[in-house]
Amino acid sequence: MDLKRSIKGEVSYRGVGLHSGEVSTITFKPAGKDDGIVFIRTDLEGNPEIPADIDHVIDISRGTTIGLKNATVATIEHVLAAIKGLNIDNIRIEVTGPEVPVADGSSIVFLKLLKKVGIAEQDSEREYLEFDKPISYSSPADNVDIVIVPSDSLKVTFMVDYQQKALGTQYTWLPSLDCFEKDFASARTFCFLHEIIELKEAGLIKGGSLQNAIVVANPDITREEIEKLKKIFGYKGEISVGPDGLLNHTPLRYYNEFVRHKVVDLIGDIALLGVPIKGHILAARSGHKTNVELVKKLRKLHKKQELQKIYQKKKLEEIVFDITAIQRILPHRYPFLLVDKIIEFEAGETIVGVKNVTINEPFFQGHFPEHPVMPGVLIVEAMAQTGGIMVLNSLENPNNYVAYFASINNVKFRKPVLPGDALRLELRVISMKRGLAKMHGDAYVGSNKVCEGDFLAKVVKK
Repeated sequence: MDLKRSIKGEVSYRGVGLHSGEVSTITFKPAGKDDGIVFIRTDLEGNPEIPADIDHVIDISRGTTIGLKNATVATIEHVLAAIKGLNIDNIRIEVTGPEVPVADGSSIVFLKLLKKVGIAEQDSEREYLEFDKPISYSSPADNVDIVIVPSDSLKVTFMVDYQQKALGTQYTWLPSLDCFEKDFASARTFCFLHEIIELKEAGLIKGGSLQNAIVVANPDITREEIEKLKKIFGYKGEISVGPDGLLNHTPLRYYNEFVRHKVVDLIGDIALLGVPIKGHILAARSGHKTNVELVKKLRKLHKKQELQKIYQKKKLEEIVFDITAIQRILPHRYPFLLVDKIIEFEAGETIVGVKNVTINEPFFQGHFPEHPVMPGVLIVEAMAQTGGIMVLNSLENPNNYVAYFASINNVKFRKPVLPGDALRLELRVISMKRGLAKMHGDAYVGSNKVCEGDFLAKVVKK
């Protein structure tokens, strides 16, 4: 049995934050078997807790920042990589400032601290996210691609090709997390000289130095540029650029340390999913933005799988939610439950339901009994109920809430729905925030659209 893991005791590290320049202490503590990874800002009133998951990511411009209300923790990716690299599932992380220490710019310092305090198995079986077809994200404008394909464990293949002599094209391969400590954890963060000057002038990297980052410059950099760099950082020592383009001839820890550090960042960002993955990630020039977009897609798949476990005892190949599951989600019952099954569902994005229309429907007795036609208002209601299933399942405890529709606009009826028709109800989210969801719905019989409309739903507690 593959069991979840936490740590055996408490361990701390004190250091400066890369961007804030503030000194803070980070303390790792054991956690319960279902706690996940949680950061706690002990310097703020009430010690607010922030789950380290994709739903709480608020900034990825220069590292990964999570937040909840007014509490934030920045640059957490190297800490998460150390946790993920040791297959730790549950841990509490106290921080006395807005940013975790940068240490030496890698994850090895944190990994060694966690190993020193010891890893503890917990009385809970680990569950993995598994899938049967590739999931990808591309950003053509940034020339970035990332895809994950099914595998029996987590693997990573990564390639970068910078237009710079010191870096060039680099490739690396992580066959399993067992290799992370030895072959990847010590790889340090890096940036280009022009980026450093821009960031410093923007008030960032206040804690940056040649001790916690590899700085890459062009070998033909002028003395004037070097002096400007020294002035910006208040650096008193000598700065030189070697033929490899590295400031002060910084010795590399791996021959391809740059691409290996990109794997460190990726492993840290993947930890935001909150569940281990069985998959092979293939990335080309990926950074935090692209990593997070992939995790968002995986999160939707994981949420769908979790909902199936909650609402169905057995998974039917072509059904996401059967009628039993729907009755556990919606408050409606005969004769007003107008959805028979859900056949497609992407959490927070789209849903497809089916209503099988038979001559035994009670409304046919009085609605044009000589020429039975499904009332248009009930087609709209069927779409609304399907949308309600999607809206409710955007919440952690959907059974505690009900979805009321505040408005229905732009409704058009195109063809009649008759006994024997299978009504397919397709809804997609336009926006969803603060308990309000805007959706557009289309209803089809076969390939023919029979109805459409725009819906605004409000979620309230029962």
